[in-house]
Amino acid sequence: MGFPFGILIAGAILTSAAVVLCSFPAALSLERAFPNSLRVELSQLRARDRARHGRMLQSSNGIVDLPVRGTFDPFRVGLYYTKLQLGSPPKDYYVQIDTGSDVLWVSCGSCNGCPETSGLQIELNLFDPQSSSTSQFISCSDRRCSLGIQSSDSDCSTQSNQCSYTFQYGDGSGTSGYYVSDLLHLETILEGSVTQNASASIVFGCSTLQTGDLTKSDRAVDGIFGFGQQGMSVISQLASQGVAPNVFSHCLRGDDGGGGILVIGEIVEPNIVYSPLVPSQPHYNLNLQSISVNGQILQIDPSVFATSSNRGTIVDSGTTLAYLASEAYDPFISAITASVSQSVHPVVSNGNQCYLITSSVSDIFPQVSLNFAGGASMILRPQDYLIQQGSISGAARWCIGLQKLQGSGITILGGIDTKLETLY
Repeated sequence: MGFPFGILIAGAILTSAAVVLCSFPAALSLERAFPNSLRVELSQLRARDRARHGRMLQSSNGIVDLPVRGTFDPFRVGLYYTKLQLGSPPKDYYVQIDTGSDVLWVSCGSCNGCPETSGLQIELNLFDPQSSSTSQFISCSDRRCSLGIQSSDSDCSTQSNQCSYTFQYGDGSGTSGYYVSDLLHLETILEGSVTQNASASIVFGCSTLQTGDLTKSDRAVDGIFGFGQQGMSVISQLASQGVAPNVFSHCLRGDDGGGGILVIGEIVEPNIVYSPLVPSQPHYNLNLQSISVNGQILQIDPSVFATSSNRGTIVDSGTTLAYLASEAYDPFISAITASVSQSVHPVVSNGNQCYLITSSVSDIFPQVSLNFAGGASMILRPQDYLIQQGSISGAARWCIGLQKLQGSGITILGGIDTKLETLY
């Protein structure tokens, strides 16, 4: 499928940011910018490269390019993760990318409930502070612990004088442990595509207890890499040290190959349409204004999408599926069903709206558009919002991947079914 149409969200942590619209052709033809028959001075070629690098690298500190693995397919992986190097000597740790939380944490020795193997065919490592020559425990008196207390990312035990944490996630899983500081090893891409190895001391969590889905080995990773806006996030820590800019760029590839882009720093691409993030919010909130099916805007009260204490639209790469507020979900399902009722057989399976189909979904189902402030629209093809769930009597069963968030006015754009391309 290649990269689907998507949204990029651009901006600096703790400042305003924006959503941008982009699209990618299904196939690209390669041609020389300068034909062999045309004599071109090397100075012209260097000038052309400098202009390109100037568009790509917007920070004097360069950018840090991290690998992205995983896929949108919940039957294969269902999450996206990257690899970090921590400690001295450095060791590899695979961590899930999560824009809905702030803290980086990894499993540590003597952990209760931490998986020892992973179905993702990756080697899991337990972080051992005693084995790293640069590791230090964070005490309650450390100013960085106080910073975490202000954002509810840390707590303190007066008995042990140890800065600790306890996190509960929306799926019911949880983790607790203590904070340490150690080196994060980075490969920085400077202007001219020159790479430079660097390291920075950061504070991160050392998990000693995991519960719920975090204990399962089928999709186990070493921890979670929070990309939230608070002071304990790695992005904020690196920016406060002047090591990296206060911005990151993240793109989730939506085809079967998965992967994507995760860059600490800003990537600038042409043909971008921006939409501002909602300021002063604990999460990355967008101004979703309407939803269109087959070019027709659905009759949904705009107040359903307005940001308030119990409403709004959040981008969260750590959420597996995408969720619509109930007032938006029902009209959305009705519009999809009405547009395909002559060609498919609608069924409800385990509470999900599904359809029995004997032909291609792209020939039957309509295009969906999520329309944001500033004129940015996220275009979803049928294969972007449908998930195949087996077959019945020779007919493929395709189900709507967007779910209803029961009892909540929040809309969450997760990392899977909408296959977002996001630049924060």
